[in-house]
Amino acid sequence: MTDISTTHDADRALKAKHRAMWALGNYPAVATQVIAELGPALVSATGIGPGDRVLDIAAGSGNASIPAALTGATVVATDLTPELFEVGRRDADAAGADLDWQEADAEALPFDDAGFDAVISCVGVMFAPHHRAAADELLRVTRPGGRIGLLSWTPGGFIGQMFATMKPYAPPPPPGAQPPPLWGDEVHLRELIGDRVTDLQARTENLRVECFTTGADFRDFFKSAYGPTIAVYRNIADDHERVASLDRELLELAQRHDLGGGVMDWEYLLVTAQRS
Repeated sequence: MTDISTTHDADRALKAKHRAMWALGNYPAVATQVIAELGPALVSATGIGPGDRVLDIAAGSGNASIPAALTGATVVATDLTPELFEVGRRDADAAGADLDWQEADAEALPFDDAGFDAVISCVGVMFAPHHRAAADELLRVTRPGGRIGLLSWTPGGFIGQMFATMKPYAPPPPPGAQPPPLWGDEVHLRELIGDRVTDLQARTENLRVECFTTGADFRDFFKSAYGPTIAVYRNIADDHERVASLDRELLELAQRHDLGGGVMDWEYLLVTAQRS
């Protein structure tokens, strides 16, 4: 009983930490100013349309939920961090989209089995710490024959490499937690869901990012707006040498990926499948 209670308490603390991390900074600015194209791309690839009942897991401020609702689908947008919903609701109202916003843990969804025609996640569910638990849940709530659409940063792409750069400066992950970019590894993804779906299609794409003039612009924007980056800098805030080192490494990362004039390609894996 003690072990079960201790595990439960540790998981609850971990989820509280994740919720607080994503509430830092201004993730809606990242969603609308940097990665706005990803949500519509996922919705289109998943074939969402009128009459579909859709669940968006780890929806943030609605980067994919709002485009899904605009197709005429009935959409439930969920996230562990409901603080993000305020901006999402405003954006949905401005776009004329009607959807339901619900706080929910991707690893323990509060929905019935087989309740949705399509389940999607746009660079969201990949950040749930326990990949198997999150995959089991998204499959559980998808009806047989329903569609699954997942868009995740790859380990070798720019954002995957950003997380690798930040890792030495971050606190050690808790036991059992897995790196988010593994969701962008096709082999890992197939291990998670492959035997429970049919017609699994996976392709690697690039998001062209043109909103940062220099590598320093990218670094400074993510230091102020992106929760995981803010959290890492807070972890080393008292060590000025390490802060300067991370500043330099993030700048060098952006410079290595600069195609000219601050333009970068950020690689992601787009996966669609049908629930068995």
